[in-house]
Amino acid sequence: MTITIPETELVERFVRSTGPGGQNVNKVATAVELRFDVAQSPSLPEAVRERLLAKRDRRVTNDGVLVISAQRFRTQERNREDARERLAAFVDSGLRAPKPRVATKPSRAAKERRLGAKRDRSQTKRARSQREWD
Repeated sequence: MTITIPETELVERFVRSTGPGGQNVNKVATAVELRFDVAQSPSLPEAVRERLLAKRDRRVTNDGVLVISAQRFRTQERNREDARERLAAFVDSGLRAPKPRVATKPSRAAKERRLGAKRDRSQTKRARSQREWD
């Protein structure tokens, strides 16, 4: 399943990048802040929206707005592409439902091995304490 998000749902803001870069950093707004309202987006199916909002991702605000900040590259265009790729990866992560966990029970042999190991460890420790007081 593929999801297409129209340009009208994306809000881009260009800001100055942080970090080293000399005069270029101080003059040119190359960093991109991309905002996408996950909670109100009509282009996301309900199941996908719920999975994305249920994630504990620090980029999603309390209002359900995803904020991606891209400033890895020196040009505005490359940062725009980077932000959109990260948005696509985020949306893609909500497409697949997680596999439900199937509860299992340890076998009788596994229980016996565990208890046997505990007995052996107990004997080792008991032998140490007896040796100390002799």
